[in-house]
Amino acid sequence: MPAVQSALVIGGGIAGPVAATALTMAGIEAEVFEARTPDPASAGGIGGSLALEPNGLAALQIVGADDAVRAASAPITGAVMSIASKSRREMPVPQGLPPRQLIDRGALHHILRDRADETGVRIHDAKKLIRVDEHPDGVTAYFADGSSASADILIGADGVHSTVRRLIDADAPAARYLG
Repeated sequence: MPAVQSALVIGGGIAGPVAATALTMAGIEAEVFEARTPDPASAGGIGGSLALEPNGLAALQIVGADDAVRAASAPITGAVMSIASKSRREMPVPQGLPPRQLIDRGALHHILRDRADETGVRIHDAKKLIRVDEHPDGVTAYFADGSSASADILIGADGVHSTVRRLIDADAPAARYLG
């Protein structure tokens, strides 16, 4: 197969737009396909808030999204953890690194999609993946609405319950709680 020139990224949450942005910055044409319909008010109901570690912010710096993320987040200067009946334990703070950042997941989602858009990444919403065909020239993804898209490679960025993983390897273990 010749050098990769195009990619289909399945999943428009956090990882998908970041991966597509990085690929585009590297000269690979990337498009994102997201199963959900857009919901600007709540970012598709994709959750509350999350903490970004310094290495996560360093990765976002590579795609030029770190400043916007820092502007929309709050530093976490301390944390405590309780599990079941065990007493609260203070979590260590990384020494010599910037603090973790607390950000609303919807805000992060919007920032990353906006950054992808700025770099020329096309994001297609309401594109539920139902089939993937591999062929000598690459891959073709088929969606529930009857459309399809082809590229040199397909990247699954569709989370723990990945449709991509299930479609390309029916024997892949499903996500499960380990206790």
